[in-house]
Amino acid sequence: MKITYLTFASIVLLGLTACNNANTTPSANVESQTQQSNPSPVANPANKPTTLVSFYVEDGVAIKGTDPVAYFTQGQPLPGRAEFEYEWQGATWRFASAENRDLFANNPEQYAPQYGGYCAWAVSQGYTAPIDPNAWKIVDGKLYLNFNRRIQQRWEKDVPGHIAQANQNWPQVLEE
Repeated sequence: MKITYLTFASIVLLGLTACNNANTTPSANVESQTQQSNPSPVANPANKPTTLVSFYVEDGVAIKGTDPVAYFTQGQPLPGRAEFEYEWQGATWRFASAENRDLFANNPEQYAPQYGGYCAWAVSQGYTAPIDPNAWKIVDGKLYLNFNRRIQQRWEKDVPGHIAQANQNWPQVLEE
């Protein structure tokens, strides 16, 4: 049987989609969502490609409803509001303002937390854990979240080393 490149690519994409749709982290309160093509209130005018990643969510909401843009623009976590929601990568993201929502919609990779919003220290140790939006740090223009401030202190003892190790572990830790 002769398989063309297009047919082969379609088979590979279908297989990857099936694998991604089966990817969940069991937990009573935490659900890992695979991204889907979700309509949003703001278009992505640059049609920038997005990376397939699973995000830590609670009740479908990323970062416990905290505005990811506020970490960068206000230097602190701010609660997002349901009226300023944006669907991206299978999660609902909330923002303190329409302006922050629009900034995120135009470049979500710039504002989304690393490691799918899971605890950066946990990912560096080879597993996933939920986060406290108040345990955060921006390093080299990227947002990192931790389980709590005590764990964040551990993470801060060797930020470059923990980031390097987490980069090696991510996203494979989602499969464990």
